[in-house]
Formats: sequence, C-alpha cells, structure tokens
Amino acid sequence: MPEPIRIAGVDEAGRGPLAGPVVAAAVILDPRRPIPGLADSKALSARKREALAEAILDRALAVGIGLAEPDLIDRINILQATFVAMRLAVEQLDPSPDLVRIDGNRLPQLAVPAQAIVGGDASDSAIGAASIIAKTHRDRLMVELDARYPAYGFARHKGYPTAAHLAALEQHGPCPAHRQSFRPVVQNRLF
Repeated sequence: MPEPIRIAGVDEAGRGPLAGPVVAAAVILDPRRPIPGLADSKALSARKREALAEAILDRALAVGIGLAEPDLIDRINILQATFVAMRLAVEQLDPSPDLVRIDGNRLPQLAVPAQAIVGGDASDSAIGAASIIAKTHRDRLMVELDARYPAYGFARHKGYPTAAHLAALEQHGPCPAHRQSFRPVVQNRLF
C-alpha cells in the first residue's frame, strides 16, 4: 500500500501589526491522530488556541515555524517577508510535504508543489492548525518583547495599531521592535 500524500498547511500571523515579526507556521497533520476543534485561530479564544497548539505539537507529523523580523519587513516589504517566513517554515518540516496548501491568494516560491486557498484557515484543518501555531508562537514573542519594551503594551495588543499603542508611539517614539517603514511608526519617529 503506497504512503499517503503528506499535505502541509501553511498560514501566518502578524502581517498587520506595527511591531514584532511576522510568523509563519507549516503543519503536516497525522491522519491517525486527529485533533478535534481545529479552526481558524481568529475564531478561537486564547485559552482554546493554547490547548490546541499543545495538541498539534504533540500529534502532528511535522511542525515548522519561520520568522521575518521587522528589519527584513522594512527592507523587502510585508508580503515578501511573509513569503520568506512561509518558506522557512516549510523547509523545517521533517518529513517534507508532497503538497503545500497556503491560506490566501498568493504563493511563495517553494521547492514542492503548492496551492493557494482563500479562506483556507477555516476550511482546511492543516491550514487551521498552522494558523493556531503561528498565532500562539507570535503572541509568546510579543509577550517577550513587552518585557523588553514595557512602555508600549505589546503583551496586550500584540503590536496591532490600537489607540493605546498609537498613544505610546506618540509619547515614546518607536523602539527597535517596531517596523520602521509602517506609516504610523514613520510619523512618530522622534529623531
């Protein structure tokens, strides 16, 4: 009997924030170890995301995580940086996938065949799993950045342009964790 096709789901977290990395995750689920409740990470509570992330890390055949830091985002733009993070995540998978399905309508260049699926984080369980891993990993990184740069409130808003974050930017100017090319950051440089 031939080996089943290994399909990796890929998604990202953090394209819209003003600070922190964009994080991509790639997940190959194990059909023999199903994980009930997989869905788009945005549709889940933080507690449910954390519980599912633990289950994914425990039961998946493979999980890869790729980051694109703010300096790379500033150099090549957020879309291209997202593609770099996705490529890094897929390259970490062991075993490697036979096919990659990515949430969205554009694809990075990969060494394996890939499909773009609009709304895939809600319709494809492997992409949903990737969205959960990417979001929980990025949230942890933002809590770490909050400890380093407490004036900005990263643990609360995760770098998104909330009123509190914009007020902190106006008062303190950007820190090294900020994406220097994003308009609200540019507008609040103190130098």
